[in-house]
Amino acid sequence: MKYLINGGCGFLGSNMAEYYLNKGDEVIVFDNLYRFGSEKNLEWLNELNKNFKFIKGDIRNIYEIEKVIQEEKPDVIFHFAGQVAMTTSIENPYFDFEVNTKGVINVLESVRKYSPETIVCFSSTNKVYGDFEYINFKEEGLRYIPEGFENGFDEMTHLDFHSPYGCSKGAADQYMLDYARIFGLKTIVFRHSSIFGGRQFATKDQGWVGWFCQKAYEIKNNLNKEKFTISGTGKQVRDILFSSDLMECYRLAIKNIDKTKGQVYNIGGGMSNSYSLLELFKELENELDIKMDYEELPWRESDQKVFVADISKAKRDFGWEPKVDKKNGLLSMYKWVERINE
Repeated sequence: MKYLINGGCGFLGSNMAEYYLNKGDEVIVFDNLYRFGSEKNLEWLNELNKNFKFIKGDIRNIYEIEKVIQEEKPDVIFHFAGQVAMTTSIENPYFDFEVNTKGVINVLESVRKYSPETIVCFSSTNKVYGDFEYINFKEEGLRYIPEGFENGFDEMTHLDFHSPYGCSKGAADQYMLDYARIFGLKTIVFRHSSIFGGRQFATKDQGWVGWFCQKAYEIKNNLNKEKFTISGTGKQVRDILFSSDLMECYRLAIKNIDKTKGQVYNIGGGMSNSYSLLELFKELENELDIKMDYEELPWRESDQKVFVADISKAKRDFGWEPKVDKKNGLLSMYKWVERINE
């Protein structure tokens, strides 16, 4: 099998590249090396396996991605290239649109014209569901509870694009589904909750589990005497999914393409693998014998109080469910943070 990974030097892309290189498949990585940590991931992939192909290019340029798809005609495209920070989308909405929406159109048109049998897997986001202003959230000691959605949010939750990021990813999400309906392309949309794991060079705007593991490492090793900051009360909740579980999710969805093409799936750890910020801090405190001292900032724009994916559709359609529980995943993430700091 031949796989093209757009954004293949990012967190998800590099993990996916490793996954299929280890299986002996052909992997082509297309990336402009814009993201923090992408060059380190490229260096790691080169050390890992010399048999993959790297093409430096920008998804915003249709001629660059079109050339790759026309010449390579991959069996599968993983489209991970994207602008992922809410804050960046607000600071520069046009850049956000060009990367997230125009980039997707460029891929879809190239596939439609030159490689219509290619399977296209798209990483969308829970932000397409908006802020859930219509939901009553019950505030408990360490978390919010969404009344009426105790098992999480399924794919029938109504769309409500908020923020430039929500609009750009939401539009791309819908184009993916419509190209399956109108042109018969084999697209699959995955609306991710919080994905984490090794090769994730987290920042304060992206990769919150890794970011707070970094803060815990600094506290543990007395590297920073200043308190770190959080936005909101810390009771906001997300389900978390370890990267190896995501790789298996995509593999099974592709294997069952007759059922999954043109479909959308909410993908995360589910309610049993959810943390509030405060719960995550308590877990790190107990494991590392530290105190996570922080200061509260105002809520971020369009921050959901709770998002937990109801993953029952994925389990029903292609037999997938997470295997790595949240605590073991968190400890693995912390150990990776330790390794890159030492």
